[in-house]
Amino acid sequence: MYLGLSGGIGSGKSTVAKILTDLGAVVIDADVIAREVLEPGQIGYENTILAFGESVLSESGSIDRKKLAELVFHNPDQLAKLEAIIHPAVIDRVAQIRESLPDTSIVVYDTPLMFEKQLQGQFDKVLIVSADIELRRSRLLERGLELNDINARMANQATDEQRESIADFVIQNNGSPAQLQEQVAKVWQQITA
Repeated sequence: MYLGLSGGIGSGKSTVAKILTDLGAVVIDADVIAREVLEPGQIGYENTILAFGESVLSESGSIDRKKLAELVFHNPDQLAKLEAIIHPAVIDRVAQIRESLPDTSIVVYDTPLMFEKQLQGQFDKVLIVSADIELRRSRLLERGLELNDINARMANQATDEQRESIADFVIQNNGSPAQLQEQVAKVWQQITA
């Protein structure tokens, strides 16, 4: 089983991924892999410096993700340039991971851009995590993000309605952690039946 997991920033997608891991799934996190391909010595690192210049580097010589985000999340052309660098490297790494797993594994690919990149066709089932937009903003503010950054990121993502249109399962994450756990357990029962 290959399950696609997506949701907007602040929806609780990472929490759902953690619950699925606890239930026995193998979770592949696109964001983690995207960070890995930007590390020094990786192809994404080299290509990002070529595309954006050394102004995106920290004092230690690694890519400063905050500087890079400031460049791309307010400029669709710059964002497209970065995605053209990162996405092929992520796809290659995901394929390597999947090939290394037993065929009986339930693999969950956790990606924020499933709808935007029209990735849903590669999965056996799609699980979307949704939450009220103001609750999402509140969660992100608590994490230390600034409101203008939150709004810019949200503006570059699909709406919950768009995501839900491709879903086999939708989890509404507006309640308690126990309610979220219960919803994920129900989905798990259905996909493992």
